[in-house]
Amino acid sequence: MKKKVGLVSLGCPKNLVDSEAILGMLGGDNYEITNNKDEAEIIIVNTCGFIESAKQESINTILEMAECKKSSCRVLIVAGCMAERYREQIIREIPEVDAVVGTGNYGEIIQVIEKAFSGEKPVLYGKLDGADYSSGTRILTTIGKGYAYLKIAEGCDNCCTYCIIPSLRGRYRSRRIEDLTEEAAKLANQGVKELILVAQDITRYGTDIYGSRKLVELIQKLSLIEGIEWIRLLYSYPEEIDDSLIDEVASNHKVVKYLDMPIQHSKDEILRKMGRRGSSREIKELIKKMRERIPGLVLRTSLIVGFPGEQEEDFQDLCDFVSEVEFDRLGVFTYSREEGTPAAKFKSQVPKRIKEERYRKVMAIQKEIALRKNHERLGKVYRAIVEGVAEDGIFYYGRTYAEAPEIDGVVYFTSREPLNTGEFVDIRVLNVDEYDLIGEVLYESSE
Repeated sequence: MKKKVGLVSLGCPKNLVDSEAILGMLGGDNYEITNNKDEAEIIIVNTCGFIESAKQESINTILEMAECKKSSCRVLIVAGCMAERYREQIIREIPEVDAVVGTGNYGEIIQVIEKAFSGEKPVLYGKLDGADYSSGTRILTTIGKGYAYLKIAEGCDNCCTYCIIPSLRGRYRSRRIEDLTEEAAKLANQGVKELILVAQDITRYGTDIYGSRKLVELIQKLSLIEGIEWIRLLYSYPEEIDDSLIDEVASNHKVVKYLDMPIQHSKDEILRKMGRRGSSREIKELIKKMRERIPGLVLRTSLIVGFPGEQEEDFQDLCDFVSEVEFDRLGVFTYSREEGTPAAKFKSQVPKRIKEERYRKVMAIQKEIALRKNHERLGKVYRAIVEGVAEDGIFYYGRTYAEAPEIDGVVYFTSREPLNTGEFVDIRVLNVDEYDLIGEVLYESSE
C-alpha cells in the first residue's frame, strides 16, 4: 500500500523548483502525493532561511505540521535552507522532527524516509555542490495556471555582505543549455506556456561552464520550443546586464518586456558596504538605456532599508532615487542581521523601530507611483494568461506581461464565454487600484 506524502514549500521560486523535484522523486510506486496534511503519513517542510521573517515562517510551519504527529503523520522531515543552516537546533528543539535534509541532499529523500520509518533520525547536510536537476521528473504545482519556473543555475558567487545564501547553496553552478532545453520541452508538453527563468543571478548564467555569459543563447534556444509563448526573466543583476541581453529582450517576441533587477540601495557608500558592484550613476544610466531601447519595459527591483550605517541622509537619497526612477514594481526588506555574514558584525546597526519606519516611508512613495502607473493603463488592451476564477465566481483572474506570479498584482476580468486556465485572452482595463487591475475580455483567443 502506498504511503501518502504531503509537502509544504516555503520561500522563493527556486525553492519551489526543489520541492517539485522532491515530489517527482516520490511520485513512483511506493508513494502517493496528497495536499491534505491530515491524511499524510509523511510530511516534508521545504524551508527558507534567508532572513528573520522567513525563518520565523519556517519555524511556525514546522510546529504546525508537528501537530499532525498526533494523528496520521508518522514521519516529519525538515528540508531546505533552514535545515542546512540550523540542522542541530531543529533536531534538538523540535523532537517531533524525524529527519533533516540540507539543500544538496534532496536526491537522497527516499533513503531518508526509509531510515526515518525504521526509527533512525538521519541528518544530511553539507553537500552544497551536489544538487542536479538535469534529470528526473518534476511534479508541477503551477501546472493548472500555465506557467512553470526553470531553474537555470544553483548557488551564488556574489557574496554580498548581508546574504547567507552562498553558505547554504554553494558556488554558482550553471546547468547545461541542452539539459535546460530538454526540460523546457517537457514542461511545454505538459501545457506550460509561460517559462520563468530563475537563479540567484540569471545574468551570470554560463560564465562558470562556458567561460562567458550565455543567457542570450539560452533564451534563443528556449524560444524555439513549440508551445512556449512567454519567457520571463527574474533576478537580473544590473552589473551583468549588457547590450546583447537588452537587444534580445527588445527584439524577441517571446520574451516579456519585464525585468526583475535587484539593486538594494542607491547610495554608493552603502552599496560598497553591501559588497555590491556598480554605482548609483551606473544604475541610473542602465535604466535609462533599457527604457529607451525596450518599449513598454516593466522594471521591478528590491531594496534594503536599515542596513548598518545607513544614516538619515542615506535613506533620504534612497527615497529621492525611488521617486526619480519610478520603478513599476518594487519590494522593500528591512535589513535582517544574519549570523555568519560580514554585515552582522558591522557597527552602527540600525534600531528595529527606525528600520520599520523607513520601510513604511518607501512603500508609501511606491504606492503612489504604482497607482499612477496603473491609471496610465486605463482603457488599454493587454494579452493576459488566465489563472483561475475569483472567489465570487463572477470574475476570472490572471496576469499580463507586466505581472510576475505571486509577487505582483493580478488582473480581474469578466468574460461572456467560459475560459480555461492557462489560455490567453485579450482584456481591456476598465478600473484600477494600487496593485490590481479590473477589466473585461475583448475577445477570446482561438488558441
